[in-house]
Amino acid sequence: MKRYINAREVLPAELIKEIQKYVKGQHLYIPQTEREDWGASTGSKAAYQKRNTKILELYNSGVSIIELTEMYGLSEERVRNIIYEKQRDE
Repeated sequence: MKRYINAREVLPAELIKEIQKYVKGQHLYIPQTEREDWGASTGSKAAYQKRNTKILELYNSGVSIIELTEMYGLSEERVRNIIYEKQRDE
């Protein structure tokens, strides 16, 4: 799998000459101008938000942190952090 694109394939010759004044023969990273938020394209972010909301609802209805760790396969510390973060956001 190709990890880079040769500048000659996508940039005009004049621009390549200008860039070569600053960078010659080295790899140059050009960052994206627009980037999606983490998990936006896969739905992961939404799934975790839904899970975390449910964890807070269950906690508020009396389910213990230990029970939540067993239900969701998370550590006690992670469950506590989720509860704290969700309470802070509300």
